[in-house]
Amino acid sequence: MTAQIIDGKKIAAETRELLAKEVALFHNETGITPHLAAILVGEDPASAVYVRNKERACAKAGMKSTLHKLPSETTEAELLEMIEQFNDDSSVHGILVQLPLPGHIEEQRVLDAVTPLKDVDCFHPENVGLLAQGRPRFQPCTPRGVQVLLEKSGIDVSGKHAVVLGRSEIVGKPMAMLLVQKGPVANATVTICHSRTANLKEVTRQADILVAAIGKPNFVTAEMVKPGAVVMDVGINSVDGKLVGDVDFDQVAPIASSITPVPGGVGPMTIAMLLDNTLTAARIAAKG
Repeated sequence: MTAQIIDGKKIAAETRELLAKEVALFHNETGITPHLAAILVGEDPASAVYVRNKERACAKAGMKSTLHKLPSETTEAELLEMIEQFNDDSSVHGILVQLPLPGHIEEQRVLDAVTPLKDVDCFHPENVGLLAQGRPRFQPCTPRGVQVLLEKSGIDVSGKHAVVLGRSEIVGKPMAMLLVQKGPVANATVTICHSRTANLKEVTRQADILVAAIGKPNFVTAEMVKPGAVVMDVGINSVDGKLVGDVDFDQVAPIASSITPVPGGVGPMTIAMLLDNTLTAARIAAKG
């Protein structure tokens, strides 16, 4: 069996191209340019690269982006004050606080401070609650990116057993919520696994669709995957200067039916979905 390699880079480029047309149409109708304000605290190299990529993607899509760099010694109060300024600024439609934050800043308090109407990462409890009820204001970027990859690859999700490996607030939990909903690219039977799951390999081997988001390089091996399963690798890890996923690609690709590579799989979709949410936020603002 030779797995279908799901080309996230190509699908993300196509998605951004369509989005650019929507942005242009929205601007022509309203005179508004969707604006994403990003805040980067500290000098984390990976975060800096990621934010730069978001800036470039915004520019290509016809959106405005502004990056606000703060030193690592910035206090929580100073960061909250900046967020409040963006909350009150009608020209800003989406606010992104790049994670991780320095250890002296309470992450949850900061994320909760972003107004739900500009929370384009879908981290605010109000937006998470709407997502859980199946009426999302915004779609969580990485999980929604996985969904789009499944859809564009012609993979049927309805009625399938999806196993999500990882229970983070950013990927694991919202991924499970999206897949279990009524609707397209959903209606799955979902199991969430994590570090305390007993008989982990036995559980993951039941998956028709396995989403790996555990943050451990090459963690998922061939013996953990059912032959013919669809494997979506969300992990991005650096090993000896090389980017690898949470899935041992060389082991798993020969037995999977479809698989995402790292890099070039899920990662590019995250930014595409962030831009989509920013356009949604601008549309919400335009309606008043």
